[in-house]
Amino acid sequence: MSKVGSFAFSFLPVMFCIAIPLGLARENKGVAAFAGFVGYAVMNLAVNFWLTAKGILPTTDAAVLKANNIQSVIGIQSIDTGILGAVIAGVIIWMLHERFHNIRLPDALAFFGGTRFVPIVTLVVMGLFGLIIPLIWPVFAMGINGIGRIINGAGDFGPMIFGTGERLLLPFGLQHILVALIRFTEAGGTMEVCGHDVSGALTIFQAQLSCPTTHGFSESATRFLSQGKMPAFLGGLPGAALAMYHCARPENRHKIKGLLISGVIACVVGGTTEPIEFLFLFVAPVLYLIHAVLTGLGFTVMAVLGVTIGNTDGNVIDFVVFGILHGLSTKWYLVPVVAAIWFAVYYGIFRFAITRFNLKTPGRDTDTASSVEQAVAGTVGKSGYNTPAILAALGGADNITSLDNCITRLRLSVADMSKVDTNALKANRAIGVVQLNQHNLQVVIGPQVQSVKDELATLMRTVEA
Repeated sequence: MSKVGSFAFSFLPVMFCIAIPLGLARENKGVAAFAGFVGYAVMNLAVNFWLTAKGILPTTDAAVLKANNIQSVIGIQSIDTGILGAVIAGVIIWMLHERFHNIRLPDALAFFGGTRFVPIVTLVVMGLFGLIIPLIWPVFAMGINGIGRIINGAGDFGPMIFGTGERLLLPFGLQHILVALIRFTEAGGTMEVCGHDVSGALTIFQAQLSCPTTHGFSESATRFLSQGKMPAFLGGLPGAALAMYHCARPENRHKIKGLLISGVIACVVGGTTEPIEFLFLFVAPVLYLIHAVLTGLGFTVMAVLGVTIGNTDGNVIDFVVFGILHGLSTKWYLVPVVAAIWFAVYYGIFRFAITRFNLKTPGRDTDTASSVEQAVAGTVGKSGYNTPAILAALGGADNITSLDNCITRLRLSVADMSKVDTNALKANRAIGVVQLNQHNLQVVIGPQVQSVKDELATLMRTVEA
């Protein structure tokens, strides 16, 4: 079972290279994904060719392989570029797909036109790209290792830098860059597990989880993982939610109770924090900054206490599965203590700030209350959202030029931003709206974002028909 469970981490780079074109492509997603695999394989074959031409390969000398960072990548001896190399390759392949998926060739070559041309041009471009990787990759490796040295050189405050940075990047949807860097590259540490060199905090944890000769987990790896989030996720944000409830007008409390309870459940059970964070992010950015610092401090406190709970979400499921079920060696019993302290700190800070500065958190004024009431009105689909109203608030189907989603957000491109009604979106249960520029925005929905996106896509197709 451990072998089956660890397959995703064994093939994570190639999965990234397939998933990026698949996720970013607007049309012919299957072709984009196929080109992703073709491009990744050809890139590594080209690297293997270069290493062979230079006389470095073939060899079984462990010292030579380690000195040149050579690993078996999908069965090909190649330079291990890890997740970063796969991401770069995936972006290049996506750009090739967008440029050439509808190309028209002369009649004599028409068979190779359109979508068929994408794997062909990918093969050529990624083959050339693979030939220059051995020349440029040492520079990238130095940069990654430099980031790792900075974070690890900060000692116990390294996890705080990571945790705070992740929260500060979240409103812009850029937290995944920092997270992937720490979880899957040398920046998160390198360790020998079961005779193999493993890089990245999460990769190390998963390798130790599946290694039969390893007992316990590395503190240097888990300090960047679930345990650091738990003080804020299991204690702090529920405390903030309770403070917002107590600070609401008495006549409005019953109207916002469901909003806050669902936000707490999403945070504690699912590890999804935006439903609570976006309730105060825009009305009190300073509170969000304090929240980011306290989240980072939670990472450091867990590391100093020697807690070793891994995985990614920081929710109660991670606490039980990777904490309690692995015995007292994980020091899981310290989590409720620290979470209780964070609950009290958040509650005190939020209640003081909201009342002292009259912050307009949910239920503090009549507009917010009416918005909460409007959110449940209208025709709702299986997602639980009034998607026709959301589509109208986005300016209609004709105004949307691109529609996609991540874990909690709709990611859209629109023709005319002035047609987007932010208040109407919030009135129909959007947690927040982030306008990135004149044509791109993100609508924070929460865990049901995939269902909302699918319903919007269906509505748009109906309108076009």
